[in-house]
Amino acid sequence: MDLDSLEQEVTSALSHASSLDKLEEVFRAYLGRKGKITFHLRELSHLSPNERVKQGKALNNLRDKIKELYEEQKLKLQKQEGEEGEWTDVTVPGKRLPTGHMHPLSRIQMQAQEIFHGMGFAVAHGPEIETEWYNFDALNMPVDHPARDMQDTFWLKGELDKQKPENKKSGRLLLRTHTSPVQVRYMEKNTPPFRIIAPGRAFRHEATDARHDANMHQLEGLMVGKDVSVTNMKAVLEEFFRLFFGEGVTARLRPSYFPFVEPGFEVDMSCVICKGRGYVLSESKHCSTCGQAGWIEMMGAGMVHQNVFTAAGYKQGDWQGFAFGMGLDRLAMMKYQIHDIRLLYSGDLSLLDQF
Repeated sequence: MDLDSLEQEVTSALSHASSLDKLEEVFRAYLGRKGKITFHLRELSHLSPNERVKQGKALNNLRDKIKELYEEQKLKLQKQEGEEGEWTDVTVPGKRLPTGHMHPLSRIQMQAQEIFHGMGFAVAHGPEIETEWYNFDALNMPVDHPARDMQDTFWLKGELDKQKPENKKSGRLLLRTHTSPVQVRYMEKNTPPFRIIAPGRAFRHEATDARHDANMHQLEGLMVGKDVSVTNMKAVLEEFFRLFFGEGVTARLRPSYFPFVEPGFEVDMSCVICKGRGYVLSESKHCSTCGQAGWIEMMGAGMVHQNVFTAAGYKQGDWQGFAFGMGLDRLAMMKYQIHDIRLLYSGDLSLLDQF
């Protein structure tokens, strides 16, 4: 066995391999299961002990050298093929990457703000962790007022230190049950006339169903001046519904009670899911959105109670105005014909990807 000739042969074959496939062929021809060097290694058992040691050492050294040359040539060929690369047609349109979507509630809030801005309303904000005074007392709901039972409240531990002047109107802390406290906070710092809306989250400890959730998004409105009347309120709300839903939506006012307005009204609109029928024809089932009534309650509204003006620091009789509060969640349900309010908070991409 002439190992020198075999080494020259395999070295030449490896160095002249022009592709990775040909390099693999050379490697298998010498070190594969049926390769030449593999064959000689198996034949060592037929040699004498001294010759076996001598030839075995030489073959193992040659095998290691071949492996080293193989790895060097492999890296060289990989680099060459990487630099050459494949031809790319730069005129082919690229793949469109998936993009994020604005949440339907965000879209609704932005659209509502835009409409009211066009009617001269500014945007005001307030804290979600509120004090008992702003959430109830200032809105004509003192401690013993039965209206407090109308709202199941998330109370928080602790309360503000009433010894500090800035906390003299405080009481217990809570998650605000409506955005109405923003009205009082704004009136304390501003002199009428003005028009504001206050969008934001509110929280109530109640069971969830197709129309209710413990976490909700509201939009509060307030207009105060010398001669503001129910007629002004009706005109503003009708214009909002017209611009928001388009022509053909029916609205109605029903007398109702809210402690912070007098007189008070419920504002309903015809259900756009069942078209006011109370029954979804396309699905052959009763409409769960409006509870088969054909109408859905959209907001409460009315003329601001004079006690609220007093709590804000105004003299009774100097000003008058109207206030309203609506659920952005219900606006989204009506606008996009979503049957269940819980879908807005489920994170279901099959819904969110539509926006």
